[in-house]
Amino acid sequence: MYVADQTWPELGDYVAEESVAIVPLGSTEQHGPHLPLATDHLIAEGLAREAADRTGFLCTPTVNVGVSPHHRQFHGTMWVDAPQFRDYVESMTRNLAYHGIDRVVYVNAHGGNVQHLREVGRRLRDDGTLYAIEWMWDESIPDLVEEVFEYNGPHGGPKETAMIQHLAPDLVREEKLDAARDGGVRDVEAAEHLQKNGARIFYDAAENSENGVFGDQTDATAAVGERLFEAAAEQLVELLEWLDDRRLDDLLAPAHVDPQPGSRRE
Repeated sequence: MYVADQTWPELGDYVAEESVAIVPLGSTEQHGPHLPLATDHLIAEGLAREAADRTGFLCTPTVNVGVSPHHRQFHGTMWVDAPQFRDYVESMTRNLAYHGIDRVVYVNAHGGNVQHLREVGRRLRDDGTLYAIEWMWDESIPDLVEEVFEYNGPHGGPKETAMIQHLAPDLVREEKLDAARDGGVRDVEAAEHLQKNGARIFYDAAENSENGVFGDQTDATAAVGERLFEAAAEQLVELLEWLDDRRLDDLLAPAHVDPQPGSRRE
């Protein structure tokens, strides 16, 4: 169920019986010469809508701009600073709590959002508002991703390329796949300039990839993208159903261990 397509009485019927919501989040940032800036939020929205269709749970509009300053040197990249992103997502989630939602899955497709969504979830849980968790699609199917690609990459690589070939094939510049591979970092594990003596010595993608991407994009196909999408969607559905079955009290922050502070004071 997509919230923006419903009327308010229909949503009243929903929250009278259900309390789960799905919030997709991505970014609008460079993904090399072959993929659109919309890559992350297209993947997040596609998976969130699919899971909502399969489960009947509520899906909100997508947050299309995320924490992406590390891609700012590339044309078109948009970002918000981390504190403003956290506050925005927290405020939006509190809106859901006001209407009766008490558990949320942030369906995320941008690595730069991860730590900030985790922090928002902690804030909301610790004050007893609701239980919110971050879910990253590729982290739900790591074995499959490793199986299908010889040279994977964390950004603009074959996994994201395959997903967009499946979800929005008209937006993939197929004639640029070779250039994406040759102008980027094909083998991330062999890239010596990514760290030194155990320290990450870079802050921006432009410091280690000329065209902003990593991995071998020529390994990607729409068929592989469909496999990834279906596998990740199944993982998300299972997570949502697990979450729906939990008692809210069991999800919120546990009490301080005994003895309770002040319990022996007179």
